[in-house]
This record gives sequence, C-alpha cells and structure tokens, in this order.
Amino acid sequence: MHDLTGFQRDLLYVIAGSDEPHGLAIKDDLEDYYEKEVHHGRLYPNLDTLVEKGLVEKGTQDRRTNYYTLTQRGQREIDARTEWEAQYVDRDETHPAHV
Repeated sequence: MHDLTGFQRDLLYVIAGSDEPHGLAIKDDLEDYYEKEVHHGRLYPNLDTLVEKGLVEKGTQDRRTNYYTLTQRGQREIDARTEWEAQYVDRDETHPAHV
C-alpha cells in the first residue's frame, strides 16, 4: 500500500466498508469525508488504478453501473496498514507517545 496515494487508500477503505458500492456511492462517501466535491475525472481513474493493481475488483451491476469490491490482496493491504498504524496511534500507558 506504500505506493498508493492517500486518495487511493481512502477509496480502499470506503470500498471495504460498503457492500459492493457503485461509483456514485463511493463518490458520495468521499465527498462527505472531504467536505468538498470529488470529480469524476479524479474518482474513476483512481478506481481503475486500484483494479489494475489487483486491490479492487470491478463488476457490472447493469449496463451503466459498475460496482467495486476488495480483493483478498486489497483486504490484506488494509490489514497490514491498520497494523502498521496501530504501532503509532494505539499507545497505552506503558508506551507513551513521543511528544
């Protein structure tokens, strides 16, 4: 996941947290988070990149609508990222965070 942009990582998390979301649902969730518009020209090329990297699978819901799901590799990448983040943010009293 080290070679993904922050936006691409956010796409992975949104897809992981939804049941086969379509592009506009992903877009809506990101716009809620970012509190600004996410343009199609940014969304779909980044989704395609995640598909090309084998992290996301794209399926067809109907003629005009695609849906997205995480691959096993995509889930492993999220799990590894979560584990990596935890070593920095999930500190208890015996391991105080550096100030």
